[in-house]
This record gives sequence, C-alpha cells and structure tokens, in this order.
Amino acid sequence: MILGLFNYWVFVILLMVGLYTVMSRSNLVKKMIGLSLFQISVFLFYISMGKISGGTAPIVVEDIPPGTEVFYSNPLPHVLILTAIVVGVATTALGLSLVVRIREAYGTIEEDDILEMEAKD
Repeated sequence: MILGLFNYWVFVILLMVGLYTVMSRSNLVKKMIGLSLFQISVFLFYISMGKISGGTAPIVVEDIPPGTEVFYSNPLPHVLILTAIVVGVATTALGLSLVVRIREAYGTIEEDDILEMEAKD
C-alpha cells in the first residue's frame, strides 16, 4: 500500500523541502533552488494523478476483441506539465538574472543584508 503511493510520498517530501528552503534561507540563490524544488514537486503530483494503472495511449485500435475493456490515459496533464516546465525554466532564469542584478546593486545576495541596507537609506 505504502509503496504503491511512492510518487505521492516523493511529492510531499519535495514540496516540504522546497517550502522550507524558501522560507528559512536568506540567500537568494538558495531561495530560487527551493522554488524550483517546489515547482518540480507540483509537476510530479500532476503527472502522478494523470497516470492510470493499465491505461494505454489514447489511440483507437480496430483489432480489439469484443468484450475487452480498454482503459485510456488522459494525455492532457502531461501536455500541461510540458508547458509548465517551460514556464518554470523561464521563471527560474528570470529570478536568477534578478539575483545577479541585485548582487551588482547591493554587493550581496543575502536578504538580511539587503534589508539592512534598505533600512539605512
């Protein structure tokens, strides 16, 4: 039973590690890594939900014997995840480019130091 839900356990662990990393670290690069882990866990969750045990690709075949049940997997979650992966990579690239720009402007990527500098100004 527990091993049958392995994908969901990995989803929960990745989700919690990503959320903890985003909330607990002050380094902006580490926050971006945590955000990426969070996104990856959501991707895994959607892909796991879209899988049907014994399901095949939704291609209609004419040679199916009468009385045989055929289960088709829905390809929509997988296609949506492909789009989400592209958006996630673009978001990560934009976030890292902002971190580089922040480093150039403040000389650090530590959130606490940046907030301290902003409070002084």
